[in-house]
Amino acid sequence: MKKEIITINGDLGSGKSSTAKGVAKALGFKHFSSGDFFRQVGLELGLSVTETNIRAETDKKIDEMTDQKLRNLNNETRVIVDSRTAYHWIPESFKVYLDLSPEIAQNRILKSIKSDILRKKSENISTIEEVYKKMKERFESEQKRYWDLYKIHNTDKNNYDLVIDTNKNNLEQVINIIVSEYKKWIAQ
Repeated sequence: MKKEIITINGDLGSGKSSTAKGVAKALGFKHFSSGDFFRQVGLELGLSVTETNIRAETDKKIDEMTDQKLRNLNNETRVIVDSRTAYHWIPESFKVYLDLSPEIAQNRILKSIKSDILRKKSENISTIEEVYKKMKERFESEQKRYWDLYKIHNTDKNNYDLVIDTNKNNLEQVINIIVSEYKKWIAQ
């Protein structure tokens, strides 16, 4: 049974949070960001987001807190969730993947860090070189954990109902595509 839930995943810097917020606003849905939740957990532990990812490789409680939040959202309705694993926890959702090359992502992430207080506190990086290094560490840590914990490859685009290249489409276009495709999907 289809749920009135859209789960959005994507490459680092692909615009998951901005897209999710825009789609939530366009549809009048609530929004939940597991990335923001994860960053907040890290800050409470005194760790950067990369350090939190690395700590989560051995401290399963960190992922369990985030995953429980996601599992609880399965009981919600009219919510947009930006998360790397929500498609797995909420399989009846409309599942979206945002695609973006790492080269373009680096610049987007650096710009985002400079303008977002939570990201600035939790990521503590200031150069393109640092961005790329931290992106790679974070990506590798996440992929290892998701496979070890759940045997999933969250970047496999076959897991999703819709894949969008966020380099070829601006934010407004991405939001419009998702809203349009979601409405078709939910009506079927």
